[in-house]
Amino acid sequence: MTAFQPVVTSLLDNDLYKFTMWQALLHRHPQTVAEYEFVCRSQPQFPLTALLPQLQQQLDHLCSLRFREDELDYLCSLRFIKPDFVDFLRLFQFQRRFIRAWAEGDRLRIRACGPQVHVMDFEIHVLATVNELYFRRFDLEAALATGRQRLRDKIDLLRAVDVAPARTHPLEFFDFGLRRRFSGAWQREVVTTLRDEVPEFFKGTSNVLLARDLGLVPIGTMAHEYLQTYQALGVRLRDFQRAALEDWVQEYRGDLGTALTDVVGMDAFLADFDLYFAKLFDGLRQDSGDPVAWGEKAIAHYRQLRIDPHTKRLVFSDALDTPTVLRLYDTFADRAPTGFGIGTHLTNDVGLQPINIVMKLVAANGQPVAKISDTPGKTLSQDATFLAYLRQVFHIA
Repeated sequence: MTAFQPVVTSLLDNDLYKFTMWQALLHRHPQTVAEYEFVCRSQPQFPLTALLPQLQQQLDHLCSLRFREDELDYLCSLRFIKPDFVDFLRLFQFQRRFIRAWAEGDRLRIRACGPQVHVMDFEIHVLATVNELYFRRFDLEAALATGRQRLRDKIDLLRAVDVAPARTHPLEFFDFGLRRRFSGAWQREVVTTLRDEVPEFFKGTSNVLLARDLGLVPIGTMAHEYLQTYQALGVRLRDFQRAALEDWVQEYRGDLGTALTDVVGMDAFLADFDLYFAKLFDGLRQDSGDPVAWGEKAIAHYRQLRIDPHTKRLVFSDALDTPTVLRLYDTFADRAPTGFGIGTHLTNDVGLQPINIVMKLVAANGQPVAKISDTPGKTLSQDATFLAYLRQVFHIA
């Protein structure tokens, strides 16, 4: 019998934006009850239900973990993390009764439901766990050999930028690949290699544990769930984005100033992102739709508000690979600072087909929430009536 090998061994092995959203929602809406659902958007090579026995073991293990004092000390060192939040984390432990995994035919179902401040952090750990359990069933040595060669090819492509004519703004990218990584060990190897080989381009990781261990900057601000939660918090639906952005500004007072734009699409976002927010936030993040069209809209919006685009950063994070990064950089490098969050292409490019899995907020306080993405396939809602109403409120065809 194979010995149990835990996927998650530290609760710090998580994306920074989970902590920053967690803190903001704990301070402002700790009473919210939320529901998160796992979804597989692609066709895996075998049914994910085959992983269910091992997944149940991993969830039991995850719910036994606590934050260690050295981990809390690191979080305390981040100036935007508040002492009372760290005290909350010192007491925090996942509750097994708040998460359930089961098979529905060949479909793997996972649902986390309970107080949002006690269930929202399941997401990244669950996704990393399902991914690693899935890829443990393939040839490890062949995958790592392919992955190392492809990583070397990426580094060679990046180094070619060094010999090109200088641009107004530098090329900078980050690792955003925790949730869909091949394994935790492989993500650590990739991030270490990039830190050592191309430090002029590689500027950080969303993985807080790796940032601490490798002396990198932890990267991240907010994700869709933060803004979606405000669809169910009693504010007028038309005003949910403004309410979420205002609370973020009050919570972080100038830190973590990159706003996510595609919860109800870029056009609806820009209608809410007036001069007040445009001055307070340092930049915008694109996560769906045509990235060039998005960048053009962002620059035009800043110019319309008489804000110099050279003072605001455009962050791209939607299904990026190295050629796409270089193309987007070439398009915008002389017009605005850019940043590129690369996920699967860094941490799961090993010659095997990645699985497209997410675990998304679907309801808060008993009310449905939804995301209307600029990429139609990424629109997410379990309630067609609410989705239609949301489209009507924001005049989305």
